[in-house]
Amino acid sequence: MDVGLTNRGYAVDTVTFKRQYPENLFPGKTQYAEGPPPKQPSPRLLDTLNPISWRRTADLIIESGSNLVIFKYWMPFFAPAFGTMARRLRKHGVKVIAVVDNAIPHERRPGDKALGRYVLGACDGLIVMSDQVRRDVESLKVEAPVRQIAHPVYDVFGEAISKAEARSSLGLKADVPTLLFFGFIRRYKGLHVLLDAMPRVVERIPNSRLIVAGEFYADENELRAQAASLGDSVQFSADYIPDEHVAAYFCSADVVVQPYVSATQSGVAQIAFHFGRPVITTDVGGLAEIVPDGEAGLVVPHENPLALADAIIRYFEGEMEDALSEGVRRERKKYSWDRLYEAIEELASRS
Repeated sequence: MDVGLTNRGYAVDTVTFKRQYPENLFPGKTQYAEGPPPKQPSPRLLDTLNPISWRRTADLIIESGSNLVIFKYWMPFFAPAFGTMARRLRKHGVKVIAVVDNAIPHERRPGDKALGRYVLGACDGLIVMSDQVRRDVESLKVEAPVRQIAHPVYDVFGEAISKAEARSSLGLKADVPTLLFFGFIRRYKGLHVLLDAMPRVVERIPNSRLIVAGEFYADENELRAQAASLGDSVQFSADYIPDEHVAAYFCSADVVVQPYVSATQSGVAQIAFHFGRPVITTDVGGLAEIVPDGEAGLVVPHENPLALADAIIRYFEGEMEDALSEGVRRERKKYSWDRLYEAIEELASRS
């Protein structure tokens, strides 16, 4: 986002976290990204557990002369820090816009709505990317104006490479029908449903393989035990996938599978679209808004392993890859970053 706004003539600075989560509550191995540093380094200022850092970060932004701050909001844990900062920033004439991935989280707890109201009610404008998130924002009854745009295609992971090159880099066989499940592994993302579907898939397509690429944020032992009977038909890459390796995983796949049990939206489909890969997904949240059934992928009922298996089998036996990949290329033209920038500009210009 910062590069796109810079290209539109704005001076953009970014600020990031000194600490996002307490280590004893963080479900993954590390909350710090590895790999090459970003082209524009971001100072690590904000500690979600330290209210002094909230004020200090807000004051540094005020002192910089910035007139607009954009938050990315995705879970209530960040509401105290973001909401407090937003109020201080607005008190000093700095407008605040939140890009809202989830107004109410997938895995709900008492107090989630109150926290959502605290942070989103402190903003001058909100941007959402699906009907479901808009409905969730409306249910919080905040007064900030809301603009809905289509989730832009993620284009930060480099260009597509050939399937042969991608599979070679991952040590995969060149001629094996390959499915990809990508991203942090949490219960609501439905990997357990996909694993329930795989015996039927393997029975019909014996050489098929599922690649599970992402760090476990759910019960790893339970999911590995579920996959054990499938042998080498399931391959785990159970770590955080660095940006520079993302292309290899998506380009090695014949199709990306998102068997979500619940959802608002998902950036995984937008990564798949960037690399021209069709998606098999479920009819929850905004996923079906992104993946038109029969055009850029297939949509099935959620929590239905039989329907999911049949869709995967139909995809391969019907040789649907070429037609749906062409549909992806048509569909992704809708997901321009310019629509996001225009929504930011329109909200920022409101008095």
